[in-house]
Amino acid sequence: MEFTSVETGGVGVITIEADRIDAAVAIQFKDQMRETMADRQGRVVLDLKNVEFIDSSGLGAIVAVMKLMPQGAKLELAALTPTVDKVFRMTRMDSIFSIHGSAEEATAA
Repeated sequence: MEFTSVETGGVGVITIEADRIDAAVAIQFKDQMRETMADRQGRVVLDLKNVEFIDSSGLGAIVAVMKLMPQGAKLELAALTPTVDKVFRMTRMDSIFSIHGSAEEATAA
């Protein structure tokens, strides 16, 4: 799984460069994110603008990444496509994560 990571105004923004987070890539996603998040502090925004589909494995992987974050760090989500947004709302995960309309909105908040 490919993603890009940049620092914008003291906020880490990780953009997923895949159209799916599902059972086929969930373990790889979680492992790569664990390495990326190991030394992060403060806010980290996961930009999902390219992700058109997420299943329960992908959702579980994102929750696992949130739980693996160092103390004091916070994982937020941005730019959920309609299908992905629906999954987060149906599973009530929208009450667990701060969700922003875009990565730009998230970094400005």
